Amino acid sequence: MDKNTISQIRKELENCVGKRIQLKANKGRKKIFIREGIVENVYPSIFTVKFENDFNSSRKVSYSYTDILTRTVEIKVMSPNCNNIAL
Repeated sequence: MDKNTISQIRKELENCVGKRIQLKANKGRKKIFIREGIVENVYPSIFTVKFENDFNSSRKVSYSYTDILTRTVEIKVMSPNCNNIAL
């Protein structure tokens, strides 16, 4: 894997911490998970996203940057401050 693209993905996500995103994750066997959440933290190897549901409970999920690189996870930033980046 190319180190420059992973670091580039991390830098773009660092700019969008606290912003609302739409996340589309391929869970295998034709199961696709689509939710809106907030990028909570960006770490050296992973990033975390906070999802809220209708019952006022929240769930925190972590993904790696390689998930975005291999297109297992796709992210679309919903906030106008991040210039609608699609990863």
